[in-house]
Amino acid sequence: MTPPDATHSADSPTATATGTAPSAPGTSIIAPDTVLLAVTGMSPAVLTETVWALAHQPEPVIPARIVVVTTALGRTRIERDLFGPSPRFKGQTPWLTLRDALADAGHPVEGRLRFGTTSDDIRVITAVDPATGCSRELADIRTPSDNEAAADFLLGQVRQFVENADIHLIASVAGGRKTMGALLYACLTLAGRETDRLTHVLVNEPFETTPDFFFPAQPGGPLSSRDNRPLDPATAVIELADVPFVPLRNLFTRELGRNAGTFSRLIDNCREEVRKAAGQNVGLTIYRERRLIDIQGTRVELAPQEHLLLLCLATRRNQGEPTLDSFADAVRAVDDFRRDLAQTAPLNDFSDWRHSTAVNEAFDTDQKIRRAVSSIRRKLQSAGGNAYLLAPALPQKGRFSLEIEPALICIL
Repeated sequence: MTPPDATHSADSPTATATGTAPSAPGTSIIAPDTVLLAVTGMSPAVLTETVWALAHQPEPVIPARIVVVTTALGRTRIERDLFGPSPRFKGQTPWLTLRDALADAGHPVEGRLRFGTTSDDIRVITAVDPATGCSRELADIRTPSDNEAAADFLLGQVRQFVENADIHLIASVAGGRKTMGALLYACLTLAGRETDRLTHVLVNEPFETTPDFFFPAQPGGPLSSRDNRPLDPATAVIELADVPFVPLRNLFTRELGRNAGTFSRLIDNCREEVRKAAGQNVGLTIYRERRLIDIQGTRVELAPQEHLLLLCLATRRNQGEPTLDSFADAVRAVDDFRRDLAQTAPLNDFSDWRHSTAVNEAFDTDQKIRRAVSSIRRKLQSAGGNAYLLAPALPQKGRFSLEIEPALICIL
């Protein structure tokens, strides 16, 4: 479903954003302004193509403003290609030519389509030089540190708009390097709202790669393709594809309510929230006589100390024992459990794992507990399937417990 654009602009109180007839006096509805946030690289024509496509949807949208995230080289191309006078357009810039074409077609552009060459319109990704502490503009995105800087920058831009209830955001992944589009998608997934949109513009060949093509109704006569064939811009087909995304912000209200932080920190925190939510519903079957556990159909064999520790955790959880505050606090409880478990080993079956040295040696340091927990995590990760659903429930700093509902733990 396409969310409606702003019904009125402040400069044109009776003009609709969709180009339909204005409402009767006294019945106007003030809707949030639409911002088009786009990533671009060396082909800034994706901006004119996207704006044209938005205006020619079944429910047309004319954005209140356009904000572009790009590199220093991308800014130069925008300034040259969109805001440089064009002989083809009789000395007018391609951007103003687009505005005129939309106005001639009956679309309300007055007070809308705010865009220019200021730093508020074209926002260049910056990074910090760790050696000097000085900020610098990225000329391109090529290294892992460049990607990290781009992710943090894009998250900041997205959050600036989605935290404003008066703004409806349309994000475009049509331009720039693939990494930029992927990062923008991730930012919308983490911070976007159900009413926001993510789009990609599709242009048919050969116009997609034809120089000086900006939109189908552009004046100036035929264009020349790369193989010197004349092309009529009016025959170009531009389609706008909505890219589905799942807005996860409601799941992570606690994290998104904090300062933006870094992209990677937000990813880590949100991933942990997902794991915790999954762990609350995970079913665990653990055997006493075999070093085997089953996590919702995924079986994992554990070493004696690992199995002893997990069996201790599961038993404490089923018996309603309190959560301990640290690994050090758990040493006595684990060692007491170890001694009791060793007593249950069958006397005449020395192949039983409860006769192993690991069970008969004292579990007397918190380091032994830490190593066992870490080893269990590694085995869960390598086992695949549903095994890693158990990982968030395992003990961690500040908590020695198995965070699973007792009804979902089966000890056989």
